[in-house]
Amino acid sequence: MTVTIKAFLQAEAGKEKDLRKELKKAVAPSRAEAGCLEYVLYESEAQDGVFIFSEKWKDEEAVQQHIQTDHYQAYRENTENLVVSREVYKVQPVE
Repeated sequence: MTVTIKAFLQAEAGKEKDLRKELKKAVAPSRAEAGCLEYVLYESEAQDGVFIFSEKWKDEEAVQQHIQTDHYQAYRENTENLVVSREVYKVQPVE
């Protein structure tokens, strides 16, 4: 069963450019993972410093493998002091 994730990150005031730079680094290697079906980074047009990852993975195992990758670990470490909040949701369509 596929897993869809929406992750919302709010940058610390004045650190928006640094956060954008770090988040962009995670996109290409994440897309290259075998279990990745979609990995898109969005930036809010309405609210400064708000970024959203939209992810779709083959299954929960693929998500867990992603979390263990070097690039994911680097992203978490490099953004730790750049975000005010990080909210991550596993979601499914409402039918």
